Amino acid sequence: MITIVDYGAGNLRSISRAFQHLDIAARVVDRPEAVERAEAVVLPGVGAAGAAIRYLKEKGLDEAVRAALQRGVPFLGVCLGMQLLLGDHEEGDTAGLGLLAGRVRRFSEGLIVPHIGWNQVQPVRETPLFAGIPPSAYFYFIHSYYTEPADAALIAGQTDYGGPYCSVIEADNLWGVQFHPEKSSANGLRLLRNFAKVARQC
Repeated sequence: MITIVDYGAGNLRSISRAFQHLDIAARVVDRPEAVERAEAVVLPGVGAAGAAIRYLKEKGLDEAVRAALQRGVPFLGVCLGMQLLLGDHEEGDTAGLGLLAGRVRRFSEGLIVPHIGWNQVQPVRETPLFAGIPPSAYFYFIHSYYTEPADAALIAGQTDYGGPYCSVIEADNLWGVQFHPEKSSANGLRLLRNFAKVARQC
């Protein structure tokens, strides 16, 4: 069972429908105890980091997410859900969950922001999340900020927009993707299926 965390940050229905399309059991929850007991967790999101962090803390979901990760359950952060894993955010100088060291930065001036549309992901190293997905595959992006992990070894994939930036993170049982797999056609569905496969093996 995939547990999708509802913290008021959008795109819950689309990612839930994507798992349903794949015949993978998934549920949307907003209770800390449900997240703490989860077998696999997806932290999705579209919106502002500051509002998202406030909601997570008000509901006690921030500590529930930490507890799930400490138990070693497979964890996938999507778009804002990936960015929230880091500590520092340029957006409103917000403090994220701090589960990974690094900073979330806004794209530089001169680039059209938000970055919207299809773009390629170049693998940096092998990850089970991308099993069966060809190099330079296209995924759908919509974001104004990007992650810059302090440890470059965590970067599993990069995308070019005014220069290369981290679009996939892998750290033990944790993965993060800057794009939206639920909106990325066959490649995105394959990625979600791969995550579910990893979850079943843990």
